[in-house]
Amino acid sequence: MRDGEISQAVVRRLPRYYRYLGELLENNVERISSGDLSKRMKVTASQIRQDLNNFGGFGQQGYGYNVKYLYTEIGKILGLEEDHSMIIIGAGNLGQALANYAAFEKRGFQLKGLFDINPELEGKKIRGVPICMMSELKGFIQDNRVEIAALTIPKEQAVKVANMLVDNGVRGIWNFAHVDLNLPANIIVENVHLSESLMRLSYNICRYKEEHK
Repeated sequence: MRDGEISQAVVRRLPRYYRYLGELLENNVERISSGDLSKRMKVTASQIRQDLNNFGGFGQQGYGYNVKYLYTEIGKILGLEEDHSMIIIGAGNLGQALANYAAFEKRGFQLKGLFDINPELEGKKIRGVPICMMSELKGFIQDNRVEIAALTIPKEQAVKVANMLVDNGVRGIWNFAHVDLNLPANIIVENVHLSESLMRLSYNICRYKEEHK
């Protein structure tokens, strides 16, 4: 199956496979069946086989999956063997929390810079990366070939900033701003709406309470 035909539901599950396989590697597990992986991930064994068959299968009947090999191959599918240069726009609490997330580098995401409009933050370093002013952003992107930008800014600013990023060659937007971005089709946007996630949690809590009255 060509990549363009692979459903987003499958793509959303790939990082979970990668994470669970990484944990198996840390525990020195060499191989695992789809049934055992199913029990760990709470995904049916048939779903696992269907998902992985989109990319070639990787398993052997009667043997299961070689954990290290499958972990490596899914990493390749996710593009984690390549380095991705990224910046964070908005160096408030959320932006600084993202910058402090050391696992980025382990996955090939290289944080090149943080940007904000608050002059009191200028020059402050987060894990060695200085916070710069927005006036420096355009030149920085062009000089550093930035591929990904995380937006942790108010929605009123997000659309204008996103368009400027695209105009200067940024190909991927990790959008934490509470607004939908209308960008060209060749720009990849991953929306992370924290309030929507919290509302889904609220809904499920309420549903659980109703079912267990």
